[in-house]
Amino acid sequence: MSLPSKLRRTAAATVVLALTTAGLVAIAAAPALATSAHTPASLVEKLTGPDGPNNTWGRWNVKATDLGILWDNGAGQVLSAFGDTFGDAWVGPGGGALGPGDANWRSNVLLRSGDTDLADGMHFDSAVTWADGRAREVVPGLHQPDGTGEVTKIPTAGISVGTRQYMSFMSVRHWGAPGQWDTNYARIAYSDDNGTTWSTAGTPTWNNPGFADRFQMQAFARNGGYVYVYGTPSGRLGSAYVARVPEAQMLTQSAYQYWNGSTWVTANESAAVAIVGAPVSELSVRYDGWSGKWLMMYLQGEDIILRSATSPQGPWSGAQVVVSSADYPGLYGGFMHPWSSGGTIYFTMSQWDPYNVYLMKVQINAAAQIVNPNLMGDPSFERGALNGTGTGGFWACNGNCGIDNAHWGYSGDRNGFARYNHGWQDVHQTVPVTADTSYRLTGWLRTSPNSDNGFFGARGTDDVVISEAHFVSVGPWTRFVVNFNSGNRTAVVVYGGVWTDHGDIWIQLDDYSLVKV
Repeated sequence: MSLPSKLRRTAAATVVLALTTAGLVAIAAAPALATSAHTPASLVEKLTGPDGPNNTWGRWNVKATDLGILWDNGAGQVLSAFGDTFGDAWVGPGGGALGPGDANWRSNVLLRSGDTDLADGMHFDSAVTWADGRAREVVPGLHQPDGTGEVTKIPTAGISVGTRQYMSFMSVRHWGAPGQWDTNYARIAYSDDNGTTWSTAGTPTWNNPGFADRFQMQAFARNGGYVYVYGTPSGRLGSAYVARVPEAQMLTQSAYQYWNGSTWVTANESAAVAIVGAPVSELSVRYDGWSGKWLMMYLQGEDIILRSATSPQGPWSGAQVVVSSADYPGLYGGFMHPWSSGGTIYFTMSQWDPYNVYLMKVQINAAAQIVNPNLMGDPSFERGALNGTGTGGFWACNGNCGIDNAHWGYSGDRNGFARYNHGWQDVHQTVPVTADTSYRLTGWLRTSPNSDNGFFGARGTDDVVISEAHFVSVGPWTRFVVNFNSGNRTAVVVYGGVWTDHGDIWIQLDDYSLVKV
């Protein structure tokens, strides 16, 4: 069984007008962002699927999945709700790309994490499972034929109030053209046993008979005794709206108040006006106590962007690119981790290929502006940026090396490689830095089994090594970290390579990051 593609859509310039009590006004203009923008975020870890340190495939038969909606359960754990999930028969690329065997298609699954140190990744401790140990659907989808009823139920938001967990999901009726789909309704489910069982009896429901309802995909944020419910229509082409409800009345639909542009009104969702203009999709919102700002992260066109505000309804700042699709093609999502703190924002990002979820991070200052970006050009090798000098954001080679394009990457399709049977082979890039500054270099690599002498690190433009990590045979994709000070240098050469004097030896590299520490 397979699902039609949930493809992304190239953004077009958008001008949005809203009718408020103050008249017709322009709101949160959302022009298309160039997908060639630099990516300031860094990839921390692949959270799900093959090659992921969590081994979700081996532990719970989660081989391919998406989204990763995160919320604090109020009891020392973060709950993570994922969308359409596949087991052993998934072959990729993309969701629903299946081979022979048991697809084990689940509309949603839920994993739990108590990991408080996200700098090296996010470990999952447990999952909601069947008796055989495989992750099970927590809100079963009907899995009816596309366009005839309900294809699937996809989670879009989660929050806890006291010991009760709330999760919003959309009932998908039809996967349409790229970036478009139709939903039957959005509904809130609740759980009183930490996400093991969920009830939807009599819970708030936003029906969608005309396929234009404004709260089909939701995001939750809790502050000041209210839960704020941000909504967008189904698909990726709509604007964002907001409602609020007293925390104790989450299950009372008549208690929801909608922002009409000047005040909160108790009415149906048609009273809501757009607070951020289209296109908005896969929305995540949180109040960040460190900066004193409301943060909004979402997919705009083909990039994940960040906005900020001083109140939950805005006005919202201009968009800042967090992750560019030029570096991570087919990206979507952008769901902030509730335990982000101190100006470091951790978030989940999905990639259509390889249809799995990654933990990313980006830093902001007290004004919620992105700072201390990843300095690497083409960090994931997806731009194919290879030249003879390794300058200007391009990679270069010593010996026999290049960029693979065969679905071998740690993220996406491409990765750097070097391979030969004699001498030193490496992939490298010259990166401008600030003198007398401390930096942290990270990257993911693996080698052939016979590799016996490899190095990952930074050297000066005079080829003098500043700091490096030594490795021999590296089996699965493994994260390497090197810390160094730039000294009197204003540029360093970042590299990964191997000596190949003992047979045919290769190395593959991906997802580099160089940031100040």
